[in-house]
Amino acid sequence: MNRLTVPTAVVLLSGVCHAQLPMDQKLLDFQQLAALYDKQYAPYEWKRDALGFDLLRLAPWLDRVRQTKNDIEFYEISAAYTASLNDAHTAFLLPSDFAADLGFDVDIYDGKALVEFIDSTTFRAFPFRIGDELISVDGKSVADWLKEFGKYVALANPRSTDRYAASLITFRRQLFYPRTSEVGNTATVVIRRRGAADPETYTMPWTKSGLPLTAEGPVPSPRLNSARKTAAAVVEDDSDNPDPFLTYLNPLRDLQNFRLPEPKSLVGWGSINPVFRLGFPSTFVQRLGRSSADFFFSGIYTVSGKRIGFLRIPSFTVSSQTAALRQLETEVTFMQANTDALVLDVMRNPGGSLCYTEELLRRVVPYRYRAIGAEIRATRDWLISIHQTIEDAESLGASQHTIDLFTAIETELEIAYKQNRGRTNAVPLCNPYFERDPVTTASGSLLAYSKPALLLTDEFSASAAEIFAAVFQDSQRGPLYGWRTTGAGGSVSGDMITGFYSESASTVTQSIAVRTEQKISPEYGITPYIENVGVVPDIKVDYMTEDNLLNSGKTFVDSFTAAVVSLIK
Repeated sequence: MNRLTVPTAVVLLSGVCHAQLPMDQKLLDFQQLAALYDKQYAPYEWKRDALGFDLLRLAPWLDRVRQTKNDIEFYEISAAYTASLNDAHTAFLLPSDFAADLGFDVDIYDGKALVEFIDSTTFRAFPFRIGDELISVDGKSVADWLKEFGKYVALANPRSTDRYAASLITFRRQLFYPRTSEVGNTATVVIRRRGAADPETYTMPWTKSGLPLTAEGPVPSPRLNSARKTAAAVVEDDSDNPDPFLTYLNPLRDLQNFRLPEPKSLVGWGSINPVFRLGFPSTFVQRLGRSSADFFFSGIYTVSGKRIGFLRIPSFTVSSQTAALRQLETEVTFMQANTDALVLDVMRNPGGSLCYTEELLRRVVPYRYRAIGAEIRATRDWLISIHQTIEDAESLGASQHTIDLFTAIETELEIAYKQNRGRTNAVPLCNPYFERDPVTTASGSLLAYSKPALLLTDEFSASAAEIFAAVFQDSQRGPLYGWRTTGAGGSVSGDMITGFYSESASTVTQSIAVRTEQKISPEYGITPYIENVGVVPDIKVDYMTEDNLLNSGKTFVDSFTAAVVSLIK
């Protein structure tokens, strides 16, 4: 598994400093963080009413800031505030590229932290293997580590949060966890090997990279002077601006970005290969997934005389949507002619473009369906951006279809803004209307796959992958099989500065997805939202078992195969 790098924009701010920020700058930066969420955060009312967390109740948080003794403690308070939103799209990002790695990964299987990946160096140096149980690191139990990391990172539901926190025990990034810089040169690791009565203790080296952050370092705080200087005029230089034909749609692309903002250190996350092995039916023949030019993993196998197709969608972010859709159409045409049913897989899919997601759905849903809507945070910034986009689109000769889409969004933004509402009504983001029709050939023949289909999901099917699952379920295309999705039900733009003195950044959810149908949730009642709720499968089966880990998912594959065969019968 490839280790992950820190975004360049954050790395450039990294540094080792020894002096601490003064208190007035900490308080100012924390209020700047809160102001960003106050102004831009779309699910504010949902978090307040459903989760009981009001991000505008700042007094307790400011008291905690005043009690901090150093910059690391201040970063912890800021990260904890953001994590309290329990939003997979939001994160508080420290200005650090420092990381520390023990050379193996764990995840939660059957309630235990089991080793699921070991790099080659660690494998040769230590005797533990895949499936062994991690008991503790540096005297702190796994449960205590999950609680520790859970204060600073949250993935919308307890199970996803715990699994992500488990990955941080052995691979820590200061981008998310402020105290990563405090790791020693070695760690005391306690492992219980499979079949052994007693655990074993190992002293393992931390492999470190990047520049640790121990303090931000102060600059003088501004002082009010009796004499005021007139600000110099600013002349904007647009000589480096790219072709306007490529940029006027950028505001809409931000709203259409339904993807978790940071890569996660999880086995199979966004990988083209499924997390399980598909060679158990000896008849399985792989088609896509071997070439770097492939956007999907696919194949076909025979069980009980039935031909089963398999198609994995690893991500909804691709280098070329045109090429990806062309490849999918070729594969769907083959599957339509050569299979009796199709298994679709969006497990551990981090999401991506909403419009690309809708285009994929048009190729697997063979009839008209209704798309997901989004409630947008109504701000002056969005109003200006969308209005300017309409003017640019008209001057550049964009289609009436595109202009109608932006006009519909602008109308809803104006209404919500004038009424001082936090969000707009639900609006479509890829077409001026909600209805979507399946793709047809030039002659009018149906191209979409029309035979029985089943969709695999898990707790790391996130964002756009959840929208795919929600539409698949709401349109009654076929059963969902697996586990409840993440609950990352919104769009997110790029990192935003949240502390000029602390040099921190944050991501903010700026719209919230709304399903066609309201669903009943044990935790949240009847709601159309995906945020925190996720998409609940029709057939609930847990992949995260020790049996599946040790047998490459054979039990899971056998189980969903039986389920899809039953659809044919």
